[in-house]
Amino acid sequence: MGNLNNRTIIISLIIIVVAIIFSIKLFLLQVFDPSYKFSAESNTRRKITEYPARGLIFDRNNKLLVSNQAVYDIMVVPNEIEKIDTLALAQSMGIDIEEVKDLFRKMNENLRARKISSFRPSVFYKQMPAAQYGFFQEKLFKFKGFYGQRRIVRNYEYPIAANILGYLGEISEEELKKQPYYSQGDYWGISGVEKVYEKALRGEKGAKYVLVDVHGRQKGSFREGKFDIPAVSGKNLTLTIDRELQEYGELLMQNKIGSIVAIEPSTGEILAMVSSPSYDPSMLVGRNRNKNFPILANDTLYPLFNRPLQSGYPPGSTFKTINALIGLQEGVLQPHNRYECFMGYHTPALSVGCHYHISPLDLPQSIQMSCNAYYCHVFRNILDNPQYGSAKKGLNVWKDYLVKFGFGYRLGTDLSNEARGFIPNSDYYDQIYNGSWGSLTVVSLAIGQGELLTTPLQMANMTAAIANRGYWYTPHVAKDIENDTIPSRFLEPHFVDIDSSYFEPVIKGMELAIWGGEGSTARIAQIPGISICGKTGTAQNPHGEDHSIFIAFAPKEDPLIAVATYVENGSFGSTYGAPIASLIIEKYLTGQIHRSRKWIEKRMLEADLIHERNR
Repeated sequence: MGNLNNRTIIISLIIIVVAIIFSIKLFLLQVFDPSYKFSAESNTRRKITEYPARGLIFDRNNKLLVSNQAVYDIMVVPNEIEKIDTLALAQSMGIDIEEVKDLFRKMNENLRARKISSFRPSVFYKQMPAAQYGFFQEKLFKFKGFYGQRRIVRNYEYPIAANILGYLGEISEEELKKQPYYSQGDYWGISGVEKVYEKALRGEKGAKYVLVDVHGRQKGSFREGKFDIPAVSGKNLTLTIDRELQEYGELLMQNKIGSIVAIEPSTGEILAMVSSPSYDPSMLVGRNRNKNFPILANDTLYPLFNRPLQSGYPPGSTFKTINALIGLQEGVLQPHNRYECFMGYHTPALSVGCHYHISPLDLPQSIQMSCNAYYCHVFRNILDNPQYGSAKKGLNVWKDYLVKFGFGYRLGTDLSNEARGFIPNSDYYDQIYNGSWGSLTVVSLAIGQGELLTTPLQMANMTAAIANRGYWYTPHVAKDIENDTIPSRFLEPHFVDIDSSYFEPVIKGMELAIWGGEGSTARIAQIPGISICGKTGTAQNPHGEDHSIFIAFAPKEDPLIAVATYVENGSFGSTYGAPIASLIIEKYLTGQIHRSRKWIEKRMLEADLIHERNR
């Protein structure tokens, strides 16, 4: 009996202790930890994602290029919807009733497919403009289960630089699996700097909790904002681009197909990068994006194609500068070496034509007058150098120099989808000619033709390396990231392994090409008071008129800008490439065009190669 009483007492004590513990715990929860209320009050509160202001984008002179504007996604909680007047909803939203019916159909399909939950908010209508939402907001109380979610989209201050800035779009379901930061319906950078610098520009999302009544109307902050998480604005991005130069370049290239790339040689900063034809970046903002993107994507002139980064062209005679430098470094060419030109380079097996000019020529004159025969001799001397024993080994040595200039591989710029171009090696020709070939077989490489493919960005980079007398910096468009640093690889010089002394006769030839008088191929590029150096190129085009190419830098002794221009179907390099490049250089260095060159500017602005070609 005593044992029973003891067990009863022990059990009673245990029950009392447990009760006391639960009472204390309940007391603590009620008095010191209100989180239980947070859960209990879930039916009267709503979590609203606070989207941060995306970082602003400026040009190198701190001129605003890209800002933000508010739009509103109309959200719906399907389980909260009561009997609804579809016509009234359409009128309140400012859209057609058929569109509203279609939106309900899509919502129901997503519910059946379990893509959305009937108890959780999902997007009903995307990106309603702020003015339109202001009217709808006044009517929201009539439509239980609906509310507005503020979003941020881009506002482009100028209709330029679409290929650089890029655009935003909704993240795909596939990418959502890889990117835990984002939620369905979020927007992120699809191309351009918006994509490359997405993490810096996007900021960090926050959350706001608000009280709502039975009609879903917001009645104020929940628990005085105690559980709110503030959004963190994105970092501002300053670009290397000069807005005025970019705008001017796009004007010069209107109604033409091609590109302009301008680089500051001492830093690798891209001053302008024009892709033509292009488009107004505001076309891909907000609800207009769904309508305009297919139009741009199906345009036969490919305005979405970033030509400076993705086009592959033969470099033409501009490549003679590189072959001269390689010949000098390899010791198979001296500046005073002279070669005859009999309207071209002729052998029993092959002829390479050339235009009329005085003959023979030394190295600077060969660049001045762009002699094809001269460079056939130089190129064959490089490949047939006795120290290599065969043209195959000589070609691979030649290619190694080109790689150091940035050809054949991606330069590593901070814009996506950069093409490699193509530089053939001996294995490539072995496959084509079954191992039986020599320097004469591939002599078209001497004048930048044959299988060579380069991008306009690579050509501008080559020009910067010449201007620097032997080194280059990776071209890039990010100059400064707020409270951060640009990638260190943009600050490291790349040397081309050619002695700086060998650049002088080549640069002398580039100077003579513009200032050398009769026979000079680029006299049209003369700028009063500026020592500009350049080289014309004409790339053969089997599909029509040849492409007009020009590379140049200025001033000669202290280069501030290096430019490469490509104008498709523009004929000779002096026809369009040289005038456009010289205007870009003059605009950048002086801020205006000299009155003696206004006629050139007028001709370039008015030239319409696109419609002329289609007539």
